[in-house]
Formats: sequence, C-alpha cells, structure tokens
Amino acid sequence: MASVSMESVSKSFGTHKVIQDVNLAINDGEFVVFVGPSGCGKSTLLRIVAGLISASSGIVRIGGDDVTDVPAAKRGVAFVFQSYALYPHMTVARNIGFALETMGIKRDAIARKVQSVARMLKVDHLMERRPRELSGGQRQRVAIGRALVRQPEIFLFDEPLSNLDADLRMEMRMEIARLHEDLRTTMIYVTHDQSEAMTLADRIVVLNHGRIEQVGTPSELYHHPDNRFVAGFIGSPRMNFLPVEAGADNGQGVFGPGGLSLPRIKGGAAPAEIGVRPEGLRIVPAGTGRFDCVLERVEDLGHEHFAYCRIAGGPIWVIRLAASPDETLIGKTVALDFEDHSIFFFAANGQRIALSSDGADARRAIR
Repeated sequence: MASVSMESVSKSFGTHKVIQDVNLAINDGEFVVFVGPSGCGKSTLLRIVAGLISASSGIVRIGGDDVTDVPAAKRGVAFVFQSYALYPHMTVARNIGFALETMGIKRDAIARKVQSVARMLKVDHLMERRPRELSGGQRQRVAIGRALVRQPEIFLFDEPLSNLDADLRMEMRMEIARLHEDLRTTMIYVTHDQSEAMTLADRIVVLNHGRIEQVGTPSELYHHPDNRFVAGFIGSPRMNFLPVEAGADNGQGVFGPGGLSLPRIKGGAAPAEIGVRPEGLRIVPAGTGRFDCVLERVEDLGHEHFAYCRIAGGPIWVIRLAASPDETLIGKTVALDFEDHSIFFFAANGQRIALSSDGADARRAIR
C-alpha cells in the first residue's frame, strides 16, 4: 500500500489547460473518488497518477517518492479501464495471469495466484472461457482480477462500471467495496455517477474545469458544500436554486418571490441565491407555505415520488416525497414549505454563506 500526493500539478494540451494547479494528498489505504462533469479533467488526473500521461508541471509522489518522471510500469499501480481491455484470444485464466507471465514468474506460482484471485472474484468456474463468452459483469471481474494478481500498491479505476446495466453496476459496486475492505489497498476511482461516489468513497474530490472545488467525505460534501457548484452536483435530484435579493433592513433580511422572508446571515452578507434540496421540501395548500407555485407533474417511482412545481417568474423546483400528492392538484396552485435549516445561501461568486447563529433570525414567511 502507498499514499499518493500531487503538488501544483497542471496539464495542458497545446494552449488548452486540462488540469490547473492541483494539490491533493491521498492517505495510505484510502478509497478516493474523483467526480465532476464530462471534460472536467478527472480521467486525465488519474492517468497522470498512473504515469500514462505526463504532467506539464508539478510533482507526483507515491509512497513519498517523487515518481513524476518514473514510467508507468515502475510505479506499482494497476489500472482498470472502462473498456475492460481483455485479450480476446486468451482464456480467463491467461487474461488474469498474463502480466505475471511477462514478469517471468514460474508457471506453478502463476497458477496459484490466478486461482486465488479468481476465487475471490467468483470467476474460478469460468477459467477456460474467452471474453466473448462472458457477460459484462464477468468481464469486469476478470479485468479487476488482472490488476489484482499483480498485488499493486495502488488501484486506479477509470469509470469501470459505466458499460454495465443498473443491476450489474450495483452488484459490482458492492464487489469493489468488499475488495477494498479485504485488501485495504489505496484506491482511486473515477466516475460521473455520484451514487457510486457517495457509496464507495472515504473521500470525494469534486473537479470542475481542471480545478478541485472541494475535497471531503460524502457527508461533508452533501451537508456542507463550499459553493454552489458542489451543492448542485452532489445530490440526486440536484438541489433547487432560486435568485433572491437583500431587503431594506441593511442587507440583513433576504427576500425572494412573493415577499418571501428568510433567515439572516452572518455579517449581513448579501446572498444572490438560495438552495433547498428536494427532500427538504413539502407541498402545502396554496397561501400557507413559503411561496406559491403550480404543480406541473408527478413521477411515481414506487418507493418515492418526485413532484415538479413551477415558481411564477422562476424555475421549476423538484420535491422528493414519500407518498404521492393528490393528483387532482396537478395543474393547480399549491405552496412549498421548508425549514430554515434546510436553506443554503450563496453569494454572487457562488461561495456558500453561513447562517447567523444567534438563533433568533428565522422569521415566518410574509404571505
């Protein structure tokens, strides 16, 4: 096992900056997930750690050693690709053990290691099959086995489950989590699926335009996002946002549609926007909540329901409900209500603003 650190790492392709001044420390045995929108640089950063591409500037360390200019084959890392990258003409057994063959390890030792890894990944009954005879989940297990048999210090995963259907993704997610619990090897995992990030990670690194927006545990990012980008990216459905403006009381009151009154914030800072997560909202009769809106649509997912309400002159907000609202209300005016502690405030630059802690600032909505 080994720690990983990046110090002022940047990467450019021509004039296009893909990674910009990244500083990150990953602890020995930690499971860290890189998330962010497409094109944010998460796969590029992973490949810099692997040595598959070189950084334009900065230092990469593995286990405290500077490996910035060390070839990928000598970094002690194993890479699991999105595309599996199995040899189609080889059996499962040879696919798993081929890296050991190239290292000159004796045939008996290879067979023992391959069999042990195959049992761990539950593919030992498939040893004589070829990749075309395997399901997607089985192929991914073989790809992981090929990395595992080398006993690397670090596992790198680049969206390994994106080609699988929903059920297989869940199954393989649990397999990867179990593998980390058993091995306690440092793992870095790239995904665009925040469900994978939230369920697998010890810590999540949120990237945007090649920069780190925030690093933290899943709970920290969900409950204490540093800025609007993280707040909107973490959580499904995404957080609801609404522009607001400071009131006439020296900026200490915050007002939204229909004279909505909201809590004071520290130092009288002026927020430009508020956010409320779908699960923090409830539908109440028109005129009795924070503000009125039109209930446009309800989605029934069985175990939960999503309601979509359009705010006059504003966006559509999504509400997560345990039970379906009265369908006769669809197309009619209802009200949305939420507690003060459910509100997130954001400044014009996107940074989150903390609420005042005097305990006396929550005021009723002005109808």
